[in-house]
Amino acid sequence: AELLARCAGWPAGWIASVARTGAALPGAEAEWPGGWRGGALLAVVTVLVVCAVRRIRGHPWIAATCVVLLLLAVLRPAPFTRMVTGWPPPGWALAMCDVGQGDTMVLAAGDGAGVVVDAGPDPRLADRCLRDLGITRVPLLVVSHFHADHVTGLPGVLRGRRVGAIQTTTLQEPREQSEFVRRTARAARVPLVRAIPGERRRVGPLDWRVLWPRAGPGLGAGGPNDASVTLLVRTAGGPTLLLLGDLEPPAQQGLSREHPALPPVDVLKVAHHGSAFQDPGLLRQVRPRLALISCGRDNPYGHPSPRTVGALRAGGAVVLRTDTDGAVAVTGAGTGLRAVPRGPV
Repeated sequence: AELLARCAGWPAGWIASVARTGAALPGAEAEWPGGWRGGALLAVVTVLVVCAVRRIRGHPWIAATCVVLLLLAVLRPAPFTRMVTGWPPPGWALAMCDVGQGDTMVLAAGDGAGVVVDAGPDPRLADRCLRDLGITRVPLLVVSHFHADHVTGLPGVLRGRRVGAIQTTTLQEPREQSEFVRRTARAARVPLVRAIPGERRRVGPLDWRVLWPRAGPGLGAGGPNDASVTLLVRTAGGPTLLLLGDLEPPAQQGLSREHPALPPVDVLKVAHHGSAFQDPGLLRQVRPRLALISCGRDNPYGHPSPRTVGALRAGGAVVLRTDTDGAVAVTGAGTGLRAVPRGPV
């Protein structure tokens, strides 16, 4: 019985691999209404397609054009997508992906390359965002901390891309998610490294320093959020960025104490999806011009907090949020600095 099952499993496995590969293509899925309306609409569309196919069988050029258009719609190559949608805008320096209630940011690091900070909760959404941005190579993937809304999308970042290394925080909690990251990295043969406070790295036009978490006892006192890897990023000829992960007020205050000379920044990745728990002193210290908040539509946590959004705007920041603005790209510098929202998908 086992021999017969193995013989049947080979063609079945091939069919499954074809299905998985097809489902992973960026344009392979489309929303469709359910119920009898969806069924009726599908029947009408099927009849129209059959009639159209019969009419174009004698016109090979029209048929070839339809095949090419279908391939473009399913494969969605980055140059074609940019030409049709205008996304991403030319010269983008960073992009905050729309991954629902979670975080994924991409820092442009050269032709087809991007440093990714967090992977969001959904592999499909992370992969789609990177495909739309034309990212085929990830020199470094930073996992700010191990909560699921920052790490579960990791397979989507790894899918079909060369990843140089995955950098994580020191606190390996929650244990289940940290084990997931280790297993996934090991299966993809990507080395894991840990962030060291004060370390500097440079990739292409990017130059950044790890500001947090601090070393020593008490690292996990505030839980995984307060162990978030926090980066101060400078881009050659572009904006300066402060990426706060999910730091809570005690850690934000500690960050201010450890780095009293922390300068104002052009772009702030607002901590913890714009929750109400922010340190006003840190916001005053960094005085961001653009404040980006990653959060999901209709999330049960009330993110972002109106109080946080109000405080950022009162400090002079332009606030953009993925639940209403969709993915957001930042271009330019100085007086030419601007944020380009894609709009919710």
